[in-house]
Amino acid sequence: MTSTTITQPTDKRPRFWRSGPEGALGRSRERLGWALAAPTVITLLVVAIYPLGRTLWLSLTNARLGSTRAVEFVGLENYAYLLTNDIFRKSIWNTIVFTVSSVALETILGLAVALVIHSNFQGRGLVRTAILVPWAIPTVVSAQMWAWMFNDVFGVINDFLVVQLGILPQKVAWLANPTTAMAAIVFVDVWKTTPFMALLLLAGLQVISDDLYEAARVDGANRWQSFWRITLPLLKPALLVALVFRTMDALRVFDVIFVMKAYALETISMAIFARQTMIDLQRIGEGSAASVIIFAIIAAFVLLYIRMLRIEEA
Repeated sequence: MTSTTITQPTDKRPRFWRSGPEGALGRSRERLGWALAAPTVITLLVVAIYPLGRTLWLSLTNARLGSTRAVEFVGLENYAYLLTNDIFRKSIWNTIVFTVSSVALETILGLAVALVIHSNFQGRGLVRTAILVPWAIPTVVSAQMWAWMFNDVFGVINDFLVVQLGILPQKVAWLANPTTAMAAIVFVDVWKTTPFMALLLLAGLQVISDDLYEAARVDGANRWQSFWRITLPLLKPALLVALVFRTMDALRVFDVIFVMKAYALETISMAIFARQTMIDLQRIGEGSAASVIIFAIIAAFVLLYIRMLRIEEA
């Protein structure tokens, strides 16, 4: 009985032209790849990785703004202080309330707007353009505009609700009242950012084939059944991407709250607390620790969304 030896085919090309890692051509391609990626990697290190690492280091020290004394390593003392600080814990709660309320409302309203402007009707282009106007206005401008509108003396909101419609018996200090201040700010953020959500969801709606809806109509499905069985399942990837962007933006909210309420305890956010600690109180170490906590919370939400997206794609 004879044994048969199977030999692997050999590459007859010159060593220079081999595409594997042992070949000169492979090494040349690898060097070219690193050369093309180098500007992006360097930019990322300069604008993202280094500031993040520097902030993490400062959060472990007693650094003070403008202080001439030597910076000392204090370990986790800044984090322990923040977790026992009532104002910081209040800022965490305010930020979560703002994020959950605004993102939920913006998602629901954004989906409704996207469904409307996705349908075929006369003047659809004009409506699509007009719906983006609130999002195009700078946040500082829109926040200040709404702060004047919510004013309890000369604001048009009270004039409309009390004088014109007679819904309220008397004028309300929407921003001065701690019970209504956060709701007013959430309303402003929803007004401004709903078009952004609608734009992202509209992009997801446009990739859904009309043949699926036609087949559903042939099978006797109504519009409500088509929405739940076709639109919503196929829109989930775009919906999760939109939620990632809006959640990240809402968790680090600063401008709209700062313009309308500044450092008021009933509306202070984590970003405003970090700014106040670092700039006003000049405590760089504690402010950096607050920034690291904000980063950790945002990263946790993003990882959760990414996991949900992978499960959806599986």
